[in-house]
Amino acid sequence: MGLKTETGKVIMAFGVKPMAPVLWKRDNFWLYGVVEPLSGWHFCQEYAHLNTQRFQEFIDALSDQPGEDIAPIQLDQAGGDVTSALRWPDNLIPVCQQAHSPELNPIERV
Repeated sequence: MGLKTETGKVIMAFGVKPMAPVLWKRDNFWLYGVVEPLSGWHFCQEYAHLNTQRFQEFIDALSDQPGEDIAPIQLDQAGGDVTSALRWPDNLIPVCQQAHSPELNPIERV
């Protein structure tokens, strides 16, 4: 989210360079989320960075949600999602989808 100045042509006297402030301020955040398409159940968390450490925090928080149930979680093949550094809880089963196919992952529609 942010503010970006629109740029365009302006009429100036010959030889005079137009001067205008340009705003490029932006605030970024990442949403990690899962959705169960049949019931509509969802779980999302906001993080400041997209990396393995933040994804591990999301997995740990998510593992408390299904209780004793076992839940498959569908992942794209992003580097932070499939690294061997992740510790998967016993009640979450990672399932990797085909590369470059976001239409297969229900969370991409949200």
